[in-house]
Amino acid sequence: MITQAIQDYLKVIYKIEETGGSPTTNIIAERLNVTQPSVTGMTKKLAEMNLITYTPYQGVQLTEAGRKIALEVIRHHRLLELYLARAMGYSWDRVHQEAEKLEHFISEEFEERMDEILGNPNSDPHGAPIPTKDGSIAERKLAALTSIPVGQTVRIKQISDRDSEKLCYLAGIGIYPEVLIVVLEKTPFGGASLVRVGDKEHYLGEGLTDCIFV
Repeated sequence: MITQAIQDYLKVIYKIEETGGSPTTNIIAERLNVTQPSVTGMTKKLAEMNLITYTPYQGVQLTEAGRKIALEVIRHHRLLELYLARAMGYSWDRVHQEAEKLEHFISEEFEERMDEILGNPNSDPHGAPIPTKDGSIAERKLAALTSIPVGQTVRIKQISDRDSEKLCYLAGIGIYPEVLIVVLEKTPFGGASLVRVGDKEHYLGEGLTDCIFV
């Protein structure tokens, strides 16, 4: 039986892999706010179910079956975020928390109706790609704004949805997916970046530029 906890683990592992990271027990425990022994026990269970491959002290990797389940949950989540924003008027800094509560419980019919009502969308309010019903997802090569050199003009494609306070702040200065942003100046040794959004300039610390992908 695929429980809510199993879905949560698979989703987190997928998201770590998606950004090129290695899903170690430490990172998984931090993302899910659980203890490392809990992660070790669950990863052994997932390996027995053939949803991941697990090598002690080296991390885990999703199998094809595990990836399919993760993408189905992510599809539910991102469709819900968009539906909450478009149809119910939720601000983009609130939709993540609501979708987290609902993603495990909607039926396939409900999912299909949302998809139809929304016009078969490709991305959620934060710019993240929505997996298709058959379990595929658009492959994109994105870079964090932190890595963009001075003088470059780039288009924002995705913003991390994990911190509602950051989303609220970014919305207040006009930073959304598809907005053009110019890197004007960078303070050395991990300092703030000066950027231009429209006709206004703003200083953004690495805590923000690490969350913005272009």
